[in-house]
Amino acid sequence: MTMILRIGRYVLIDVLRNRWILAYLGFFLLATDLLLRLAGSGPRALVSLLNLVLLLVPLVTIVFGTIYWHGAREFNTLLLTQPVDRGRLFHGLFAGLVLPLSMAFVGGVTVPLLLHRAIGPEAVPLLVLMLVAGVALTAVFAAIAVLIGGLVEDRLRGLAAALGVWILLTVAYDAVVLWIAVAWRDAALEGPLLALTFLNPVDLARVLLVSRLDVAALLGYTGAVFTRAFGGATGVTLAVAGLAMWALVPGLLALRAFRRRDF
Repeated sequence: MTMILRIGRYVLIDVLRNRWILAYLGFFLLATDLLLRLAGSGPRALVSLLNLVLLLVPLVTIVFGTIYWHGAREFNTLLLTQPVDRGRLFHGLFAGLVLPLSMAFVGGVTVPLLLHRAIGPEAVPLLVLMLVAGVALTAVFAAIAVLIGGLVEDRLRGLAAALGVWILLTVAYDAVVLWIAVAWRDAALEGPLLALTFLNPVDLARVLLVSRLDVAALLGYTGAVFTRAFGGATGVTLAVAGLAMWALVPGLLALRAFRRRDF
């Protein structure tokens, strides 16, 4: 555990110095501040921020994570010449990657709300769900990024794969689901569409965020089916559990690839 904390602390400090992280923090600070000024209240600003969170958090995390993982290859090789367990090194590197990205997101959303004193009783539940969804998406797409970094040796190919995964899960997935729904519109599709919701972490995060709102238009096709089947606390619990699995499975596969890689 001490070794994991040492490696994680080094990577955390290194990543926090990165201009990408500062730009990421600055973007959410400015976007939240601007939306608060335009919307006039915390809940309205958070609703306006919803789509930015669902698109930008996965994009920045998977692109930054893939680039950083490839760039850290020499550092990893150097550490592995020492008596360091590969599993502990992986956990330290992964924690050092996820923590600063999560801190930048949480700080970028929360600080403007505090400065504007916009955190009232109505805003707190939505803010908590937004922070949980953002941090969960960070962990999920960081796990996918390190998996890509472990499987694809070439940096440019890895970056292309990362962008392909992001486009598939955030842009193309809903279009494919809509095509399936139209093509088999006479069939009973509720069960398959529920399964499709669990196959996309962005859809699960959307369900989690919109569960406190009466805005069906923001749910998407699979999200609307999901909320009809699992309302309230059950839906929130299932969405969080689904996001946890999405972080765990790619993370374990990435650990397996890291153990097998010949550095």
